[in-house]
Amino acid sequence: MNTTFISRRNLSKQILLALAGGLILFLGILLLWTIGYQLAYAGRIFPGVTVAGVDLSGLAPNDAALKLSQTLSYPNTGKVLFRDGDKMWVAAPAELGMVFDPSASALAAYNLGRKGGPFGALAGQIQARGAGVDVAPVIIFDQRVAYVYLQNIAVQIDQPVVEAMLRVEGTNVVAEPGQVGKLLNLDATIIYLGAQLQTFRDGEVPLVIQEAAPKLLDVSSQAEAARRILSQPLTIGVPNFREGDPGPWTYDVPVVANMLAVNVVDNGGAFEMQVLLNPSALRLVLNDIKTYVDRLPSNARFTFNDETGQLEAIEASHVGRGMDVEASVKAINDALLRGEHSVALVVQEQQPAVADTATGADLGVTQLIAEQTSYFYGSSSARIQNIQAASASFHGILVAPGETFSMGNYMSDVSLENGFAEALIIYGGRTIKGVGGGVCQVSTTLFRTVFFAGFPVVERTPHAYRVSYYEMNASGSVQSDLVGLDATVYFPLVDFKFVNDTPYWLLMETYVDVGARTLTWKIYSTPNGRSVTWETTGPTNVVPAPSPVFEENPDLKEDQIAQVDYAAEGADVVVSRTVWVNGQVYFSDTIETHYQPWSAVCQYGPGTEDPERKARRNELCLKS
Repeated sequence: MNTTFISRRNLSKQILLALAGGLILFLGILLLWTIGYQLAYAGRIFPGVTVAGVDLSGLAPNDAALKLSQTLSYPNTGKVLFRDGDKMWVAAPAELGMVFDPSASALAAYNLGRKGGPFGALAGQIQARGAGVDVAPVIIFDQRVAYVYLQNIAVQIDQPVVEAMLRVEGTNVVAEPGQVGKLLNLDATIIYLGAQLQTFRDGEVPLVIQEAAPKLLDVSSQAEAARRILSQPLTIGVPNFREGDPGPWTYDVPVVANMLAVNVVDNGGAFEMQVLLNPSALRLVLNDIKTYVDRLPSNARFTFNDETGQLEAIEASHVGRGMDVEASVKAINDALLRGEHSVALVVQEQQPAVADTATGADLGVTQLIAEQTSYFYGSSSARIQNIQAASASFHGILVAPGETFSMGNYMSDVSLENGFAEALIIYGGRTIKGVGGGVCQVSTTLFRTVFFAGFPVVERTPHAYRVSYYEMNASGSVQSDLVGLDATVYFPLVDFKFVNDTPYWLLMETYVDVGARTLTWKIYSTPNGRSVTWETTGPTNVVPAPSPVFEENPDLKEDQIAQVDYAAEGADVVVSRTVWVNGQVYFSDTIETHYQPWSAVCQYGPGTEDPERKARRNELCLKS
């Protein structure tokens, strides 16, 4: 074994034993010092210990508590400052719920250097002996008292969020700015207050005030926009105004003010106030105007010159137009925001199918293909006037290939203003006097023209009873094979419709010969080899007319007799038609009619004796 190695190992052991012995000796001395120091100050506070700056060195806890209570008056004499701008509030700590506990504070001072084990106690003793230790005073903080005090401050600080406002009073625009909201956070402020009270010193405690901004703070620009809108009346009209166009329409400032709306909109979190005319109110106005602005496109009207074979325009075509209400609402509001007060409506134009320049070759109108004449002998002047007014609505009309023609689409309103007169009409199961009596002469003539031309009939309604006008021939006699070939109309409930099932346009012309008491309907187009054969059952199941009816009419004089309805037999009629094209059957159809038996009705004035005898003497209200 190496002697040198053994010697070194023994030396290391000796050094470690020496160090361990020294450490034990040091700890022993430290323990003796601590025990001895505590014994020296048994029952007394170690030197260098203060509470809130009051020296309690060497005092027993009771004495220290007495000294603290006599020395520390901070709870009652201290000052705590709160500030909000130029507003200040000063309170004594006791007003804020602070109570000083001198006994607990003296005990805390006494325990310094006696807790935390030997090393902790020794460290406390050394620190107090050397630099001194100021023990925090023990206080009781009643936060309920602080809450009450701070709530009184909050009453003076808190203010709600006020949104900017804009309103219209009459025609005046009133704008009020918004206000930032403020709210004192009591819980956060009390945390700062507790920390300040613990220092036992005067000081300022920050008030924790939270602010809430309104959605809109300033609306002065919107108010100015509203005033511009109300600075002048609003005038709206159709674009490119021409004589004969409707409008313009002008709305005074009070009317515009009544439609003005103020809306707040959210643009992705950024709020914005919009000033505009209320779209709903504006739509109501524009929908009323739309009835005047909108018009369907109308084709030119023509007559066919039989000598030249050419069309001659008798009425120009008209471009149709339709108002876009939603686009017009936006256009009006946009213009007002630009400071404009005369605004053009948004209108889409619709071109007519046939312009004035069209030719017969363009339309396939090359010659007369159908013509029918009806007779109205014995008609009153009022009935003749109505026949003329109604037939004029259809003179020069074009029917497109494939179109279902409706008389109701072309017939002008049957009114006195449109040239119609009062004459006898069938209404409510009675023949009465009403505006438009005689219009059915026109519908019946068209029906017969269409029937014999071979066009499909879509809608046809017969009269309730047989009417002599529609069964007359040129001599004024009843032509039995015409029974069941009538058509009544009563727009918009009862219409007459047929289909132009050819590839060519149809041109219709109507001619009234008052002297001859005739109405002639002509249709021009291109012949397509169409012909018609037909047969009729004539009147069957004939039912005699009921006995005449006599009624008193207070508007008539005594012994005055007036016949207001005429007797007619009831009957059934079936008319069968076959339409041929180039010798082949194209289609067949059947027209069925049921006529009710009809009573003659006579009216007489009050006081008239034996009106039936007087009626027979005057050949009125006879059964047949």
